Amino acid sequence: MSEIAVDWRPTASLDVLRRRADLLRRLRQFFDARNFWEAETPCLSHDTVVDRHLDPIEVQASSIGCFASSRVQHRDAPLWLQTSPEFGMKRLLAAGAEAIYQVAKSFRADETGRLHNPEFTMVEWYRVGDDYVAGMELLAELAKELLEADEIERVTYSHAFQQRVGLDPLSASVSELKRRAIDARLSFPDSWLATDAEHDVETYRDDWLDLLLVELVQPHLGLERPTILHDYPASQSALARVRPRDEDGVSGPLVAERFELYVRGIELANGYHELLDSEVLAARNEANNAARLRDGKTPLPGDSRLLSAMREGLPACAGTALGFDRLAMVAFGLESVEQVMAFPIDRA
Repeated sequence: MSEIAVDWRPTASLDVLRRRADLLRRLRQFFDARNFWEAETPCLSHDTVVDRHLDPIEVQASSIGCFASSRVQHRDAPLWLQTSPEFGMKRLLAAGAEAIYQVAKSFRADETGRLHNPEFTMVEWYRVGDDYVAGMELLAELAKELLEADEIERVTYSHAFQQRVGLDPLSASVSELKRRAIDARLSFPDSWLATDAEHDVETYRDDWLDLLLVELVQPHLGLERPTILHDYPASQSALARVRPRDEDGVSGPLVAERFELYVRGIELANGYHELLDSEVLAARNEANNAARLRDGKTPLPGDSRLLSAMREGLPACAGTALGFDRLAMVAFGLESVEQVMAFPIDRA
């Protein structure tokens, strides 16, 4: 019997898929009750998020006949399956939308495993007028509703890092971070130890922070109750604003107004008090592409219609992206996203 003949069935049980559908219905009710409307934006675009670690899936325009259309600009440029609906949704905000959410199919290359599938369901939302605190509060309300949690814990990145690593991530030297990783017998690429005229020791600072966070901090987050980790290092701001850390009324190092939701040591959501300055975003895109080149990756298009929209004026807002497959997995007490998907990549 051929392999195709025996793996046609879904990896998730029909009971789980029905429960998933009910969870999605409750999520929509949550946003509908707060006067959000459900948006739709393209899965395929000439624009893509420029991130050092996210690799979009490329589609040649000629392969889908775009070269034949006089309406399509940049006919020779590739198209990208979207890693999230962020760009399209922010363009809607710039056009006047005030409170929107989307349940979107999103795509990322080279992501498979217990918590990953190249095609997955992302829930993303934005509300004009929300600041950093309001963004965290909305995420906490949603987590309470869908995870049936009585309480949501909030802890700063620095506090969690110091508790588990023993170093302040905002002031520790790269040498201290490196020594802590070595002492903990963590694995890392040899290139992180190399320096030359172009790559000084600070080049890999965020790599050390990420390694220590993932290996020593994350496994302890959200074990007793859902936990929101916030105030990330400014160097990891992505598309979030930055501000000085408040240390007993005294301004400290810059932190990013970014927050993430964890349950059972698993990241479920990532939110920002959104960056509004197009020039800052363009500079971050350039820095991310430089990092991609150092990593041996192809740079991504730095200019985009989102930058054009931001130049026209993106309203002050907060936004959050949530992995719905992971949410369903933890809500149902399961161990793999395959257990809540009908047909993951191996059976698609």
